[in-house]
Amino acid sequence: MNNPPVIGIHDLAVATGARVLDLADLAHATGVEPAKFHKGLGQDHMSVPAPDEDIVTMGADAAAPILERHGTDGIRTLLFATESGVDQSKAAGVFAHRLLGLPSACRVVELKQACYGGTAALQMAMGIVARDPRERVLIITSDVARYGIDTAAEPTQGAGAVAMLVAADPDLLEIPGPTGVWTADIDDFWRPNDSDVAMVEGKLSIDAYLDAFTGAWDDYRAQGGVDISEIDRFCHHQPFTRMAEKAHRRLGEHTGVDLGLESFLPSTRYNRRIGNSYTASLFFALAAVLDADEDLTGARIGLFSYGSGAVGEFFTAVVQPGYRELMRRDRTEKLLDARVPISVEDYRALHRSVPRDTTADLTVAPESPGGFHFAGIAGRARRYTRD
Repeated sequence: MNNPPVIGIHDLAVATGARVLDLADLAHATGVEPAKFHKGLGQDHMSVPAPDEDIVTMGADAAAPILERHGTDGIRTLLFATESGVDQSKAAGVFAHRLLGLPSACRVVELKQACYGGTAALQMAMGIVARDPRERVLIITSDVARYGIDTAAEPTQGAGAVAMLVAADPDLLEIPGPTGVWTADIDDFWRPNDSDVAMVEGKLSIDAYLDAFTGAWDDYRAQGGVDISEIDRFCHHQPFTRMAEKAHRRLGEHTGVDLGLESFLPSTRYNRRIGNSYTASLFFALAAVLDADEDLTGARIGLFSYGSGAVGEFFTAVVQPGYRELMRRDRTEKLLDARVPISVEDYRALHRSVPRDTTADLTVAPESPGGFHFAGIAGRARRYTRD
């Protein structure tokens, strides 16, 4: 009997909005101490999309470097995970499919379950490749986190995208089984169809996150997952980085092991600067761990994915030899450094100006430095261009 193929993440790249708000400025504007955001939330900045940017353009910008390196051969599936969908019917991935020049012999679907959708896409991709190891699956996780102005959640907004190529014999990460899962019907966070901002029950959301974490961990172990002593680094979903830190401490208490923050803190490097990116958040944390200075060849990384409502999953990834040649730390740092700082007034004007009415045609001029642009609305349909 032939051994099953090793499957995992072959490559990974990120993108974010072209503008950035310093949370110290937001703190001063709202009459609170900056430490409430920097230490209390563990956040320093938040990315803000320009008028010609959205989940489609950021997702395409994240995926483009992967396709430049590997081409499109064998990509017969594009999975687009988001909770910021731009249409109630048409998948955001269909727009990205055209912008990226993917072949017509390709299935495209959008996945949604709050911030968990990216992990659902990863598990689906693993199954597709296991069925036919000749295939590769492109995953795009892309979101814009939006809350109401002057709400407690306002400083935890953000925007970003992470793209991944899933394949057999991966160069970056093997994703071995098993995984641990957990689900419960909880109204901790949701966005009704008639609202463009999310509803949040803060304390309930934190409690649900922690319950999902320990529940998913217990199921992971029940399914035959490795002992916690065999996991070298951790990445947890980061709605704000202190939430993930709290979860890390809870896992240590739950397992009776002193995990130490050194096994977790490297994962916060990018999320502190970007803010919440929903489905992409966990994978920004993963990128940060892989971009760290130390050589992690052969290390096992534990990943916890959470989506409010609520679904949780715990799984691991094993770092492959030669992975450092694939990482894009310099590119990512340049993307973050190149964002244009904006004032609180400008950020709030952008927040209010997101187009909601599709009954009138709209033209949006390209202004962001990315290669893809939201061009406006014509005949109630969204239009996109590429440079």
